[in-house]
Amino acid sequence: MPGGSPAAWPHLADLFRAIAARTPEGEPCCDWVGRDGAGHYVKMVHNGIEYGDMQLTAEAYHVLRDGAGLSNDEMHQVFAEWNRGELDSYLIEITRDILAVRDAAGRYVLDTILDAAGQKGTGKWAVQSAADLRVPMTLVAEAVFARALSARKDERVAAAQVLPGPAPSFSGDRAAFVADVRRAVYAAKIVSYTQGFMLMAGAAAEHGWDLDYGGIAQMWRGGCIIRSRFLGDIRAAYARTPGLPSLLADDFFRSAVGACQEGWRRTVARGAEWGLPLPALSSALAFYDGYRCARLPANLLQAQRDYFGAHTYERVDRARGEFFHTDWTGHGGRTASTAYNA
Repeated sequence: MPGGSPAAWPHLADLFRAIAARTPEGEPCCDWVGRDGAGHYVKMVHNGIEYGDMQLTAEAYHVLRDGAGLSNDEMHQVFAEWNRGELDSYLIEITRDILAVRDAAGRYVLDTILDAAGQKGTGKWAVQSAADLRVPMTLVAEAVFARALSARKDERVAAAQVLPGPAPSFSGDRAAFVADVRRAVYAAKIVSYTQGFMLMAGAAAEHGWDLDYGGIAQMWRGGCIIRSRFLGDIRAAYARTPGLPSLLADDFFRSAVGACQEGWRRTVARGAEWGLPLPALSSALAFYDGYRCARLPANLLQAQRDYFGAHTYERVDRARGEFFHTDWTGHGGRTASTAYNA
């Protein structure tokens, strides 16, 4: 994902492309991204999306293990099957393999690993940048905070002894539930990449970069942690509509989420009923429902802000950009704060 001087790229292109990973069709997964730090920024977003993909995979493992009661061998078969479909990807592939590995004593290695995740910072940086640019990268934020929560191992062990909550008890068709979890992971993955590409678009507008989003998806198809069949669908979406405002606006992804939606909702509901945390799956669903909601309750937030801080508000019956203040108590006067967005 090289960036920097456009004049330098022609001198380096052949070398970089010769050593780059390639797609299944033989195309090199390397291209100049944009001026200045565009290449580094796109790499950071890649790593943020990677955090989200890993968390979604971990949540699927958690709900299949502790909710549906599947064994490691059974989950190995589930992930093997998933890797033959729309979830075909490096992370699903290695999860399949991890679930089957035993040590010299015959124990599953995965079962011997402490549940306290580390992180090097790129996911955090992506979330910080998203906050600065006012881009709702909620799924990756939850993935970052899930790692932070996991690191509080001793506190969690103590809390598990005293905090009340339900215990999972599965009933019903396990095969049907496994299919629901697959649909939930796929739909949430679509939301995660939607948010990631929104973040790149926000940064491009901020820094004056002309990013090729289809080309970025192409670069990620091979040689990186989030490589997957799915990225080919993203590339095709931007080929169909170069100015696509959101992946959810594309017919293919809109139809895919529609087909997965009932299973996604059932999975998130089951997790809540069982007391199993599914922060990435559920935050993705909340974003999806918020994105398709024509009238959110933010009007109340603006009323509250205006009440306690005279921060003003816009009106549904007036043009955007015109601000108003109400004297809510009857004795506050007409003074209003300046209108601004942090």
